[in-house]
Amino acid sequence: MENPALCANGCGFFGTAANQNYCSKCYKDFLEKEEENSAKEKETVMAKDMSQLSLSSDQNTEKKIIIADGSSTKKKIERCGKCNKKAGVVGFKCRCGTVFCSIHRFPEEHDCNFDYKAMEREILIKKNPLVKADKLVGRMMN
Repeated sequence: MENPALCANGCGFFGTAANQNYCSKCYKDFLEKEEENSAKEKETVMAKDMSQLSLSSDQNTEKKIIIADGSSTKKKIERCGKCNKKAGVVGFKCRCGTVFCSIHRFPEEHDCNFDYKAMEREILIKKNPLVKADKLVGRMMN
């Protein structure tokens, strides 16, 4: 029987060959670092593509800053479109595109202008194509 090898990261736990000689925790951290590196590479590729556009250099640097600072921006607080109450996590987004609280979530409560009948008709037309019978019933095909 083989002697178990210690983790390649040196944490003191035993590693496995399936995890590249890392323990489970170190292997998970290793995978997360690889994902971050690949995300950074994609971001730099996207930044290079953006720099090739025919925009001025000032606008390109502003876009890079926005991409880099995307995680630090504050999230907009969702409010009910009818009573302006904070909808928060339980906010309901209607098909008319507005967020509503639990009281005004139904279309009848907030005077929704979305045409549900037309939407359902379009869905029925797409799912049920028109079927036509052959005009000559007794015709024989050769």
